[in-house]
Amino acid sequence: MVRMALLLGIMLLGFLTNVDQFVSGKENHYVRDACSVTRYKDLCAHSLASFSNIAKRSPTKWARAGVSVTIAEVKIVAADLKKLKRNWYMRGRNRVALSDCIDCFSDALDELHRSLGVLRWLSKTTFGTQMGDINTWISAALTDEDTCLDGFEGQKGKRIRLPQNQVLNATYITCNALALVNKLASTGLGSITNP
Repeated sequence: MVRMALLLGIMLLGFLTNVDQFVSGKENHYVRDACSVTRYKDLCAHSLASFSNIAKRSPTKWARAGVSVTIAEVKIVAADLKKLKRNWYMRGRNRVALSDCIDCFSDALDELHRSLGVLRWLSKTTFGTQMGDINTWISAALTDEDTCLDGFEGQKGKRIRLPQNQVLNATYITCNALALVNKLASTGLGSITNP
């Protein structure tokens, strides 16, 4: 529990801290430009800042980075949800909601891994179909995360707020990844280099 509280505190600090101090010069421009299409711009810029030197102006690389960061976040949340269940942190209706959340996050991880796999092997000949599939899978992952949140709706207390906040943060990161994928889709075939 202390680790989760610390993690949430660090994440909150990340929200409150200006991302410009983490990235400077051209790299800052790259991440800001990439994140301009996202709903949670500061979170996007903070979570993707380390990819600036690699991704630069490549919509393909930014989309892959967005999905990769999302996978990492969803894995952390899924592991923490499993710990909560294993430690009997919740009882009754909340425990059932927690079990449902774990299932939802497992499904979300599968969909995100599938998306990243396709992003790694984009093809000019099947680009449209691939982008449609990726959009569907990431949207499904976002729905899974929202379904998890629905299970705790109307519940109050510290024991509920902690997993709710973690899941909510994962939905924000997933939403940003979806926006980066949609930017890639709208950029079109010129943004990929393999046949």
